Amino acid sequence: MHNPLHLPNNVDELKALLLAQMASTQALQTTCDTFRQERDTLRRERDLIQQSTDSRDAEIIRLKLMIEKLQRMLFGRKSEKLVHQIDQLELELEELYIARGQVDALLSTSTSAPAPQIPAKAPVLKRAWPDTLPREIQLHVPEAACCPDCGGAWQTLGEDVSEVLEHVPATIKVIRHVRPRLACTQCDTMAQAAAPSRPIAKGAAGPGLLAHIMVSKYLDHQPIYRQCRIHARQGLELPESTVGDWVGEVHTLLRPLTAALQRYVLSAEKLHADDTPIAVLAPGTGKTKQARLWTYVRDDRPAGVAHAPAVWFAYSENRQGIHPQTHLQGFTGVLQADAYAGYDAIYATGRVIEAACWAHARRKLSG
Repeated sequence: MHNPLHLPNNVDELKALLLAQMASTQALQTTCDTFRQERDTLRRERDLIQQSTDSRDAEIIRLKLMIEKLQRMLFGRKSEKLVHQIDQLELELEELYIARGQVDALLSTSTSAPAPQIPAKAPVLKRAWPDTLPREIQLHVPEAACCPDCGGAWQTLGEDVSEVLEHVPATIKVIRHVRPRLACTQCDTMAQAAAPSRPIAKGAAGPGLLAHIMVSKYLDHQPIYRQCRIHARQGLELPESTVGDWVGEVHTLLRPLTAALQRYVLSAEKLHADDTPIAVLAPGTGKTKQARLWTYVRDDRPAGVAHAPAVWFAYSENRQGIHPQTHLQGFTGVLQADAYAGYDAIYATGRVIEAACWAHARRKLSG
């Protein structure tokens, strides 16, 4: 008989073939179930991210409306309490912009008056200004091109030099990147230079502007809304939401650097640890709450070690012991810290040796 499916005629071989086919079908079904579970998990994660984004956008709208309402209330009368409340709300709004920028980055794949005369008794500042400062020479010569008495030519006998410090306001410029498209006159070959990379994909801010914004915010304590006002005086209107997004994305760009700093600090054989309270905004209350900034220092220079000193900071919303325990879970060596009980669980592991300070040791002896 003709066998179009090429099945074996032997019953045992036919059974073996059927069992193999059933096993293959079962494996395929298991794989499909796994894919369905992963798909459902990804959908749930997507929905959670979308809910978080929607909630953040709603909070931004709410804070904007509150700020506008308070500013209308402020019109016509001056209230320091009201001004402070507006400032607090603007800072809350700024933090939301930054958070939104971080999420977006993670989800993305790709005319002068005459100088006043100095009084005779006023002390004159005499010092050498740093050579690193740029210098501009202004030459001042008499209005008469020759001697007004006899018409003779002037001869230089010497010169008096004085230096005045001047401030040149920072300027923002537009760098236009032009990439001509070239074609060969002999064939169909075309060429064009690659587009220069940017710190933020498709972002309009260059590295210099981003660095200035970050330094102004975190080193000079200039909030984003104040920086935007400074730029507006120079004729550049930058929305606070845009600058907040930039700051959030710079946070993401710096994560590998902070992670490398953390690894370097915690690889030391001896650490100095401490924490300090900091006041942070409590969203929705218009007030501040006390958070903690944990400091871990690696510095063996007093012991003659040539390794570079470094410090790693970690933030937490409270002072619970779980925070230093989490920070130091991979550390092995000597830990010099105060008598905070949160470190006790770290010492109990046996891999960290306590080096208590004399100030805290005397507390127990003086009792």
